[in-house]
Amino acid sequence: MRAVVVSEYGVLPEVREVPEPPVEAGSVVLKVEATGLCRSDWHGWMGHDSDIVLPHVPGHELAGTIAAVGAGVSGWAVGDRVTTPFICACGTCEQCLEGNQQVCPNQLQPGFNYWGSFAEYVAVPYAEVNLVRLPDDMDFATAAGLGCRFATSFRAVHQVAQVTAGEHVAVFGCGGVGLSAVMIAAALGAEVTAIDTNPDALALARTYGATHTLQPPAEPAAPAAGPTTVVAQLRELGRPHVTIDALGSSDIVQQALQSLRPRGRHVQIGLLPAGVNLDVARLIGQELSWLGSHGMPAHAYPEMLNLVATGNLNPRQLITRTITLEETPSALAALTTGTPAGVTVITP
Repeated sequence: MRAVVVSEYGVLPEVREVPEPPVEAGSVVLKVEATGLCRSDWHGWMGHDSDIVLPHVPGHELAGTIAAVGAGVSGWAVGDRVTTPFICACGTCEQCLEGNQQVCPNQLQPGFNYWGSFAEYVAVPYAEVNLVRLPDDMDFATAAGLGCRFATSFRAVHQVAQVTAGEHVAVFGCGGVGLSAVMIAAALGAEVTAIDTNPDALALARTYGATHTLQPPAEPAAPAAGPTTVVAQLRELGRPHVTIDALGSSDIVQQALQSLRPRGRHVQIGLLPAGVNLDVARLIGQELSWLGSHGMPAHAYPEMLNLVATGNLNPRQLITRTITLEETPSALAALTTGTPAGVTVITP
């Protein structure tokens, strides 16, 4: 099969022929019909993920048709249209049995600790626990985004932050995760402020339901300069009940915590490979909540899919670019200098 292969961290990958994944017991192999290009893939390519062993095939947001079914897998057949969370949970550990597959200690992640979906075929382990059947009228490009960015944002906004109508939600970073969070929070009836340095991303955020948009300077204010422009503007708009870091930045974390009203909730979705220094005194004194959110398990998809089916959510709108497998290496490398507005989908 053709696949995007990373041979060295930070060095442009190449598309070449590699063996197809074997169909092992308990797993299925999918023909990849669409797969998303995500900043998490960039982190992996840069060497920020310790699970990756080179050479490697990235890709973790995917949708496709089942091409082969392994021994012991029931309820699924060749030709079924499916997607899967980027966290493939084992289904048998304590966390899985409690319904918390998104934090399964035995999880496997395509594109990280095994070869992913920037390819014509990809394996899905623990298939019975992780496959999600697609509605007949949902196209593969839309479904691919549900495996990571949209589903991650849905759980973060709806299930972790528990956003309710009338609350003020500030979303920092309007890439695919952030724009999904804007759309979902707005659909829940929240007043949403979208924050990004990219005016094109902010224009999309307004389309998806943002009430306010803020464009901070590219360089944050020095700590001694007092509250940043964004913090001051958020305070003028009314301190948020919820802040979401959908990018992964120590500067954003500080701005979010300074902006929150007392007893506010901060949700961290974006990865922080360099770590972060928290103002613990502020967390305690203002009784702020710091919440991590990591994907969404397959069993939680029906509520989201129902909202998509009824038109309350429209993840298809987030897709702004479709590229080929051959265009993927350069698109991955381009994330070093910025994230294009909207969601990019690859069709192998």
